[in-house]
Amino acid sequence: MAGRLAEIADSFFTPAVNDLVPYEPGKPVEEVQRELGLERVVKLASNEGPYGPFPAAREAIERCVGELNRYPDGGAYRLRAALAERLDLRFEEVAVGAGSDGLVDCLSQAMLEQGDEIVCGWPSFPSYAIDARKLGAVPRTIALRDGRYDLDALLTAVGPRTKIVYVCLPNNPTGTTNTRAELDAYFERVPEHVLTVLDQAYFEYIDDPDYPDGMEAYLKAGRRVVVLRTFSKIYGLAGLRVGYAAAPAAVVTAIGKVRRAFDITTPAQAAALASLDSPGELERRRLLNEEGRAGLETVLREHGLEPVGPAVANFVFAEVGDDSRPFFEALLREGVIVRPTQGFGAPGAIRVTVGTDEEHRVLAEALDRLGALSK
Repeated sequence: MAGRLAEIADSFFTPAVNDLVPYEPGKPVEEVQRELGLERVVKLASNEGPYGPFPAAREAIERCVGELNRYPDGGAYRLRAALAERLDLRFEEVAVGAGSDGLVDCLSQAMLEQGDEIVCGWPSFPSYAIDARKLGAVPRTIALRDGRYDLDALLTAVGPRTKIVYVCLPNNPTGTTNTRAELDAYFERVPEHVLTVLDQAYFEYIDDPDYPDGMEAYLKAGRRVVVLRTFSKIYGLAGLRVGYAAAPAAVVTAIGKVRRAFDITTPAQAAALASLDSPGELERRRLLNEEGRAGLETVLREHGLEPVGPAVANFVFAEVGDDSRPFFEALLREGVIVRPTQGFGAPGAIRVTVGTDEEHRVLAEALDRLGALSK
């Protein structure tokens, strides 16, 4: 029998850690099945693509299995070189991380000290604020305007201690985006002591000339900007955790100094590299997502929920009342996992990921049953 473990007081930890509210991930399917005794559970909670890795990525993963006794390439040389070539950047201007979220953590470690500030919209991706608080920095969260980032208000919030301004484009959890003209105006005004982090995790889902490519429009124009992308969404590699940043070389060097050794596994590097050569599959998934998003919005509207819009990514956002937890839990009991957005700064809303037609049918039937139960 194990002995009694030592009790550790809060005083062992930094005040910043003691005050943190950790990121709450979406519930796994297996956990819901186990807790509620359900045979069929549909997950529409975590903005994952519904189709798994590209065929070429699956083959690449299988090929590297025999080498998993070896540590991965700590510098991810082949992946970084391939990304640099395709993006028309220098090798020194591309960093990789454990998802774009891992790169937010690296940027925070490299740039923030006690009392520094970051600015971001709110509700938005929680890691911007969480990673700042870990280091004793102060997040300045700015309310959205019409469901989108209020770039003018972000600029007004910038002060002498502001190190980073995050612009989530499209925003998670609302799925909305800003226009090219709005971003152009922002970059004309943002002070030189600030690094802008343009989070474009859902970039590949959007085909709109008014949606700017942050690398082409701003990074290559000499702006002080980091552009984040990921293989977790449309590429279907969320379980492997691989993302990348395009940035000035000095920023990439700083990321490399704080990044954990070997944080991008061999299968992740191989799968991401193989995914770069499948433009046809990328376009197929983009079109399927566009159709699926329209269908999901219809399902929600038919059940009295109005999605915020226009949504442009692979999820939609809707208000359900003062507290979305009871609604989330009721859907959970019906075998559908959505995302309550308290942790994103929107306690009365849910975020629903675009799934397959069959998954949307299951959601509609669950909402039908909830409606019947409420009558």
